[in-house]
Amino acid sequence: MNELEHPTSEPYGSKEGKDLVSGITIFPMEPHVPRKSDIDPKAARRAERQVATMFATSSLMIILFVVAYVKIPNTTLITIPVIGTVNANHLATGFAFGMAILLIGIGAIHWAKKLMPDVEVTQERHALTSREEERQEVASSFQRGKAESGFAERKIIRRSLLGALALFPVPLIVLLRDLGPLPGTRLRETIWEKGMHLVTDATYRKIKASDVPLGGLINAVPENLLEIEHEEENLNQRGKASIIVVRMDPADIVSQQGENWDYQGILAFSKICTHLGCPTSLYQQRSHHLLCPCHQSTFDLSDSGNVVFGPAARRMPQLAITVDSEGYLIAQSGFDQPVGPSFWERG
Repeated sequence: MNELEHPTSEPYGSKEGKDLVSGITIFPMEPHVPRKSDIDPKAARRAERQVATMFATSSLMIILFVVAYVKIPNTTLITIPVIGTVNANHLATGFAFGMAILLIGIGAIHWAKKLMPDVEVTQERHALTSREEERQEVASSFQRGKAESGFAERKIIRRSLLGALALFPVPLIVLLRDLGPLPGTRLRETIWEKGMHLVTDATYRKIKASDVPLGGLINAVPENLLEIEHEEENLNQRGKASIIVVRMDPADIVSQQGENWDYQGILAFSKICTHLGCPTSLYQQRSHHLLCPCHQSTFDLSDSGNVVFGPAARRMPQLAITVDSEGYLIAQSGFDQPVGPSFWERG
């Protein structure tokens, strides 16, 4: 609103009254009181040092975060009065990263309150569409604000802030380490190897060919699974190496994934569905179909484990088997393809 729209030529809001156009009551503004940093160069420099100290301390907190993350074992516990027992690594990294964020925020607020312009301004009403002159005015206003903020002039603040912001993403990068090591070939390989005995999943008993009845199904794992004592690693390997062993009339076998991968109609396939990795054990004896209970993917075990229904895109991997001199089932080799759910690198 410009001066012509007011009953007097006094500044907007300088005295109480009503605006003639909008009818809104206008209340007077408090008299502007200059800040100490506006009139005292020493106070301005002191505030500048305070802001820079906060930004620099934020950088130190980021460095402390990295040091604490690397040097303090994640099993170290400490006892703090009132709080109780806490993990030292979590406490140190949380405190350091939190302080880094806090100091950048406080420093920015202190910068704005002490050093940036502190004057009341009014803005005239304008049309919704901007004219070229207005665009130029906005650009000019931006440049003026840039100059008034002191970002270009106050080098110590600019450099300390840029340093703090440059180090700020470091904890996010460091925390990627908690996602664990890169999988490498771990998703593609199992612990099956040539000559490995098939043992029952529950009792770890070796399986003889005569133990598998016609139309029957046995859940099995590799014998060397017993050698893995670490619980998490044992579960990981079990999840990839679990198989099902079925027996059908050799005349019903249409095809296999390899030549002579069965033994007298006994076939072994991965137990892990190639869709999303659900365990499968629902076997239909007459059709030789294996059904996944999660999303109803169906595989024909008499025809190379090919998909006949459902969302699975790959056939069920087959494990080549034979028997040893005592008649126990053994693997001819490991799986020749990745087991488990498909991902973007698989066909």
